[in-house]
Amino acid sequence: MSIQVTVNGAPTDLTDGATVAVLVAARSGGHDRVAVALNGDVVPRSRWTATELSPGDRLEVLAPTAGG
Repeated sequence: MSIQVTVNGAPTDLTDGATVAVLVAARSGGHDRVAVALNGDVVPRSRWTATELSPGDRLEVLAPTAGG
């Protein structure tokens, strides 16, 4: 069974029971330093494995960039 969430504005299908940690592992491209907001609230890294996603959730996954 799967659920649909929105990640960075794009509809995304995930396995039912997926957590923020699962999403970050799949989408971060190996980035250690990312921040995640779930429905407008920042999710602390310490809560990623315990934060289960629900259908319709909206997430922003942000990675820092270098530049000037």
